[in-house]
Amino acid sequence: MIATFYHANYKKLLVLSIVILLTSILYLGVTYARTGEFAEQSVSLKGGMTITVLADKQYDIQALSNALPEFNVRALEERGKQRAIVFESVSEEEDSMLDQIRATGVTAAQGTYTTEFLGSTLGEKFYQQTLIAILVAFIGMSLVVFITFRNVVASSFVILAAASDIISTLAVISFLGVQLSTAGIAAFLMLIGYSVDTDILLTTRVLKRKEGTVKERIGNAARTGLTMSLTSLAAVLAAYFFSSSDTIQQIMLVISIGLIFDIIYTWLQNATILRLYLERKHKDES
Repeated sequence: MIATFYHANYKKLLVLSIVILLTSILYLGVTYARTGEFAEQSVSLKGGMTITVLADKQYDIQALSNALPEFNVRALEERGKQRAIVFESVSEEEDSMLDQIRATGVTAAQGTYTTEFLGSTLGEKFYQQTLIAILVAFIGMSLVVFITFRNVVASSFVILAAASDIISTLAVISFLGVQLSTAGIAAFLMLIGYSVDTDILLTTRVLKRKEGTVKERIGNAARTGLTMSLTSLAAVLAAYFFSSSDTIQQIMLVISIGLIFDIIYTWLQNATILRLYLERKHKDES
């Protein structure tokens, strides 16, 4: 049934994927023009002060966030119980931060908290280096794809799908107001691999196998690829919902969003463009 719907509407579905990509680009462009960054960055990327206070009782994190709008407040939990409260701010004044934290009723006595400071210059330098790492990883992936298929057009489709996946995932992360940390950047590096594997599977099945029609080869690849993506998505979502670590949750959130977009851009965008390309190529040859 799904296959029948796809084959009857594959051109419309391609347009849908393009609309999603253009919307993502537009949103990121507007966000950058308004804020100077594509997504909100945490202290670990742009610098600032982090104060971690041992929790002597259960605190209402939302209430603390409302009382401290300039802070990023989160809880560190173990087996569902709060162990510590983390307060992050671009402020460089430890005493001022502590006074504001204590004013909310949080016990922050000497010896019950730790502080970490990252200078804004160092944070900016680290952020620039992570962007370079992502760019280098993407270029490396592109070279491998070109070498593997030795077909500029088909390889370009794979790279377009991977880039679309990353762009749309970043747009959703920005829209949700998630503060990107070093963990989130690492997740985007992982996403490059996740987003390209199904595209390579698709392109390999369609270009290098000769049995069956193009539609049948796409269908066979889709059954395998969707099984891979949905299995990975189930595992990632389980890790997200059952983990109490903010670091793991952010990684899993980025990957889960990326896997959903990977399904869209692999099977609605890449598969359709590849199909149209091969159909036109065969028509020109005949």
